[in-house]
Amino acid sequence: MSEQENPVFAIEKLYIKDLSVEVPNAPQIYLERESPGVAIQMQTTAQVLGEGAYEVLLTVTVTATIEDKTVFLVEVGQAGIFRVLNVPEENMEQLLSIACPNILFPYAREVVSDAVTRAGFAPVILQPVNFEGLYASRLEQEQEGVPPDASIQ
Repeated sequence: MSEQENPVFAIEKLYIKDLSVEVPNAPQIYLERESPGVAIQMQTTAQVLGEGAYEVLLTVTVTATIEDKTVFLVEVGQAGIFRVLNVPEENMEQLLSIACPNILFPYAREVVSDAVTRAGFAPVILQPVNFEGLYASRLEQEQEGVPPDASIQ
């Protein structure tokens, strides 16, 4: 097998594509003593940039609420440009939906924790995510005709 036929998977660039922090009820919300409920949503998208280049975007949204008041809302779009060559087409979706988000997740987790802390709250430490399980669940839902739910609570 020649060098040109070997599969290639490389990280070209990792970056924050979007970062938003909102504390809509400040400063009064800092006087609350009740612990907020936290909801986490994740979504991944991938797009072709050119020959063998793909951008994968992992968007993590963390919303903390006390009753009907938003304590904070943090949204992070952690992205990466990946070079993928000589990989069979039937493996591309798994690579872009599982392997790439696994690489991006630790960076997104760090940005979320840092943003929440800088907003004046205790850090939110995101638990590890099984992207392979999420991918399998999404495929199963698509086969059943149910719209996918990427929320993690």
